[in-house]
Amino acid sequence: MSQSQHIVSAFDRDLEAVQAQIMKMGGLVEAATLDCARALEDRDEELARRIVAADRDIDLLEAQVNEETARLIALRGPIASDLRTALTVLKIAAALERMGDYAKNVAKRSTVLAQSGPVGETASTVRRMARHVEQMLKDALDAYIRRDVALAADVRNRDKDVDQIYNALFRILLTHMLEDPRSITNCMHLHFIAKNMERMGDHATGIAEQVVYLVTGDLPDDPRPKGDSTAFVASVND
Repeated sequence: MSQSQHIVSAFDRDLEAVQAQIMKMGGLVEAATLDCARALEDRDEELARRIVAADRDIDLLEAQVNEETARLIALRGPIASDLRTALTVLKIAAALERMGDYAKNVAKRSTVLAQSGPVGETASTVRRMARHVEQMLKDALDAYIRRDVALAADVRNRDKDVDQIYNALFRILLTHMLEDPRSITNCMHLHFIAKNMERMGDHATGIAEQVVYLVTGDLPDDPRPKGDSTAFVASVND
């Protein structure tokens, strides 16, 4: 085996190990996405607390991915597409970590809402959003592993579906607040939850866009399809 072949095989081996960590992160975030919505709908405080605690595992995996990727770049000196792959890994890990944070935020608010009555069918709508987001994330990660630009583009287009659910939920919450001022506090918590879920969809879309960058060398140049038409600004950090 030539020296160049040895370096390539070493890079591929190290990259496979990092990608395994990325997929483990993805699995944890997918579970947290569905579980945080289930904790809200079922008023399951114990599940919510487990989601909050499990976020530490996602954070730890991101730190490991960052460390291993930095070591890979330093030791293997990747160029061209290999370097692009390494940079994409860092972007995906960061997006997954943020999604985990948003799931944790939803779980924390769920424990507050568990102490009061439900606001109509809003919790089931949040769960429907969560199912959309979880499937987007799953497909985005599949697109990454398969280097599937068409699937990544499909995920990107589906972000508007999450936005539309968010818009509908926002209008429902506004109606509840106008009709019953006593519901304002709970509705504000629910809006915060819905906005976190909508942002999770944005990050899943961002992962899909990184797949496009990985395969083509360029991010999509057309505007991201968006369906968020609300003028309400929530205090949610990007």
